[in-house]
Amino acid sequence: MVSDPQDAPVMTTRRAGVSFAASLTFEDIHHSYHAKETIKGVSLAAKAGEVLCLLGPSGSGKTTLLRIAAGIEKQSAGRLLLNGQEISGPSVFLPPEKRGVGLMFQDFALFPHMSIRDNVRFGLTALPKKEALNQADAALERVGLSHYANQYPHVLSGGEQQRVALARALAPRPAVLLMDEPFSGLDSRLKDSIRADTLAILRETRATAIVVTHDAEEAMRMADRIALLQDGRLVQVGTADELYRHPRNLFAAGFFSEINVFNAQVRNGRVDTPVGTVAAGRHQEGERVSVAVRLSGVRVGEEEGDIPARILSRRFIGVVELLELAVPRCEDVVRARIRADQLPQGLRDVMLSVNERDILLFEKDGSAS
Repeated sequence: MVSDPQDAPVMTTRRAGVSFAASLTFEDIHHSYHAKETIKGVSLAAKAGEVLCLLGPSGSGKTTLLRIAAGIEKQSAGRLLLNGQEISGPSVFLPPEKRGVGLMFQDFALFPHMSIRDNVRFGLTALPKKEALNQADAALERVGLSHYANQYPHVLSGGEQQRVALARALAPRPAVLLMDEPFSGLDSRLKDSIRADTLAILRETRATAIVVTHDAEEAMRMADRIALLQDGRLVQVGTADELYRHPRNLFAAGFFSEINVFNAQVRNGRVDTPVGTVAAGRHQEGERVSVAVRLSGVRVGEEEGDIPARILSRRFIGVVELLELAVPRCEDVVRARIRADQLPQGLRDVMLSVNERDILLFEKDGSAS
């Protein structure tokens, strides 16, 4: 269902209940589907009260890890610890309802035959009915949907359904909240505001949150720390700043920014590329390296720069333009991202240079920056 402007979060005075945040630790987790290994020895900890994003492309294992944490899937090896206590391992397997873990599905999974209030109250069966209703109403008020309490999910837009799902997941005050691509179905116009309000609610309730996303910018906006996954393995864990500025390999560099990639060799302590040279750092003389150059680091001007280039194409996308350039000694097209209207229309021959901070060196196999 398409979101509309009424989806924008409505802040109210009632506050969501505070959770007792817990740490959640994945310890050497393995998992397989039909003899194919999907999780390959992942060790990772979400600290109490933090927002940890599991980031990676489709098939990297993000959702499988989330399902293991929720108790929907069982790992083939390794342990899962909640506040240091094993809840899933070789000899222990707590069912989902006994873990103190909340799960918010990608499709929101609201029950169509239940009212909005009853959907939110669904996970509060251990409470007396009156208290459960009060908590459900408080959760709905916190996400700005009290006026829909007696309505049914089909009357809600996508953004409103997302907020009901969040209210339902938080109503039992879980120690850890798991969210699977919670904003993927929302209108892009509203995604930022709904994401910001969701983050504010998570901070307020103090729950530990593990959020799955394939969007690097979304992870950087939300997370205290990001865990980047590829093919079932953990590539790198750190803050947004750490992963962007110091990617561990070429995959990580390309996931956080658009890059040009060149092959080169260290000579006289420097690395020469078609767009300029850079100090080799700790790389040895004669060593073959992969060079990543961020598109945003390629400067293009009419006269300023060291390298002559010819514009092959330019695409206007609002604030910026994407350029494709031909440069000497390079068979591949060099791409650049520049401020829109920086260059006159019709200009073909330009000069370019590169900001050294946007040049990253890796071993030839793409690792060990």
